[in-house]
Amino acid sequence: MKYRAVIFDLDGTLLDSMKVWEQVDRDFLLRRGLPFTRDYTEAVSAMSFGEASRYTVERFRLSETPEELIREWSAMVAEEYAHRIALKPGARECLRFLRARGIALGVATALSKDLYGPSLRNNGIYGLFGAFASVTETVRGKGFPDVYLLCAERLGVSPGSCLVFEDVLPGLRGAKAAGMDAVGVYDAGSGLSEEDARSVADGYVRSLAEVTEPEFFNRFL
Repeated sequence: MKYRAVIFDLDGTLLDSMKVWEQVDRDFLLRRGLPFTRDYTEAVSAMSFGEASRYTVERFRLSETPEELIREWSAMVAEEYAHRIALKPGARECLRFLRARGIALGVATALSKDLYGPSLRNNGIYGLFGAFASVTETVRGKGFPDVYLLCAERLGVSPGSCLVFEDVLPGLRGAKAAGMDAVGVYDAGSGLSEEDARSVADGYVRSLAEVTEPEFFNRFL
């Protein structure tokens, strides 16, 4: 195999969760009488909670602390992640396909463990992964290589032997900066166009179901 490990983003890549975050953004801003704009959601989508909370406080000049925003956001989505957020089409089959071929699987996410753990367990795929890394454990967010390098280290593989799947442009840039190959994944809520993805990444898929098809397998794996 060309790669020893494949690293997945969660929101918008494995998990069909982007609509949840868009609604959180709408509700959060509505509570404060602020207008919702898609550029705000796109801006915070690749940030850690810490980065996003500081950005939000500064952008809207809020009187609350970043820590207060994080607690509010976590409370708003905890129930959704634990019980209702599903996998994207083709995700389960993709993971099992890769594992059956001896490829190690990892997660590099902006989510904290208290959100991604219950969600992956509820969907029955937690045990498929050999390592997890979150930007809550790194200094910088998805636009930088840190979280991908941390995941590779925990998997015990070199960065150059990893393939990353991401649905946002900063994530693709961060993966490439880590010395990894990367594939953009379509998601209606992520704002990532095929043109933008291909300008940075090594490939693009409309669905993770494509990973099991001979054309993708022969090219990448």
